[in-house]
Amino acid sequence: MRYDSTHKQQTRTRVLEAAARAIRLSGPDRVGVAGVMAEAGLTHGGFYAHFASKDDLVAAAIAHMFEQVRARLQRETEGRGAAEGLAAYVDFYLSRRHRDARDVGCPVAALASDLPRLSDAARAIYADGVSGLAVALGAKLEALGREDAGTLGRSVVAELVGALALARAEPDARRSDAILAASRRHLKRRLGLEMRS
Repeated sequence: MRYDSTHKQQTRTRVLEAAARAIRLSGPDRVGVAGVMAEAGLTHGGFYAHFASKDDLVAAAIAHMFEQVRARLQRETEGRGAAEGLAAYVDFYLSRRHRDARDVGCPVAALASDLPRLSDAARAIYADGVSGLAVALGAKLEALGREDAGTLGRSVVAELVGALALARAEPDARRSDAILAASRRHLKRRLGLEMRS
């Protein structure tokens, strides 16, 4: 049976979704092609119709994760002014829901420690994704009149990722919640967003 290009793209997207979840949960080194294909409801034999290698799959999955980051930022900020949208994104990013959603959460926090062991292609895609997030946040800051918007955008990414990583590492739920709450409060104060969410 022959399938059209739409079917092939849909199948590839299913594989990328499964790979992205597995990579976030277990790390790229512990993800196997057979397991990803089974999770996507496909046989291992179909893998090479979409990817040249496991490294190719990992790089494509990272790119897919950053597409999801862009979509989330768009959803959180759409129809809102720059300050309100930025405050909403901070609230989402440093939320209990995001902390606990390791299988679908931000790849920056999930993959930072794995990067040195990944292929050059995967590392370049990750770096581009981080840069894209910083630029998008910087654009919101620039709309607020911040002259240091570019530098501040990168700093905001670092603060969001660091706070999320620390909250995920904390085994005590109350202390983890406190990390998120304090980080939200201080970051929004630093950006002048205290009353925006």
